[in-house]
Amino acid sequence: MTKSKVFFTKEITSQSLIRIYEALGINLKEKVGVKLSTGEPGGHNFLQPNLIKDLVNKVNGTIVECCTAYEGKRMDAKDHWQVMHDHGFKAIAPCDIMDEFEDIPLPVKNGFHLKENYVGEHIKNYGSFLVLSHFKGHLMAGFGGALKNISIGIASTAGKTNIHTASVTQDASKLFDNLPPQDYFLESMADACESVINYMGKENMAYINIANRLSVDCDCDSHPAEPKMADMGIFASLDPVAVDQACYDAVINSPDEGKSDLIERMNSRHGIHTVEAAYKLGLGNREYELISLD
Repeated sequence: MTKSKVFFTKEITSQSLIRIYEALGINLKEKVGVKLSTGEPGGHNFLQPNLIKDLVNKVNGTIVECCTAYEGKRMDAKDHWQVMHDHGFKAIAPCDIMDEFEDIPLPVKNGFHLKENYVGEHIKNYGSFLVLSHFKGHLMAGFGGALKNISIGIASTAGKTNIHTASVTQDASKLFDNLPPQDYFLESMADACESVINYMGKENMAYINIANRLSVDCDCDSHPAEPKMADMGIFASLDPVAVDQACYDAVINSPDEGKSDLIERMNSRHGIHTVEAAYKLGLGNREYELISLD
């Protein structure tokens, strides 16, 4: 199998974001949804609007999000809109909460656990997605990157619950009473990715992981741990499996002595299994060629 191309730059600036996007050589189909996490109030590691605004505007993108499955300031759409305002996203681009009103089921073909994945109905309004992810640790998934951003990230509240419970329930109030074996959850994320990629078309999706503020905690955490590891840079690919594998490998192989906490978080949750499962579903390639733009 031909290795997938993953582009990399150590420079984390608005200009380098545009440069690495252009290196992908893709023209995303209108209307472009830019999927990112708007961050839980109290947290401060989410991708900063001033960093991403030039790229979002270059693709004439709409920032898209969905509501959470846990209680907080992003579970109710009204509160979530306020967070998007407070965190500065509404000031830089049009924004859309895709499950503000309804969700729709997307079929999962040959999935590990899911038969359907429930996503915000506004997905129908977009011709392509630029998946702009903050790569970091995560309490439940081990780490979050492109695959988590298109599975949990595009799922509605019911869909997130469905993924977290490996299709046991869509009732968010029962989520934590129905947590499955860890690998089932990770495999369900891969299932959800398959449904989104199949619906949109591989040719209509691009992935950029920004590996800065490398906390062990997700942007969904209102009190994330401070990073002990220095920023690594930006990774980009047309292959979500390859770009997440490259980020994982970069942490594992980093000379940074502060990496141990993040490695423990990733490996104690078997985080790489999401990548393994997505590969088995044919969503991308774990073998990649890392192409530096520096």
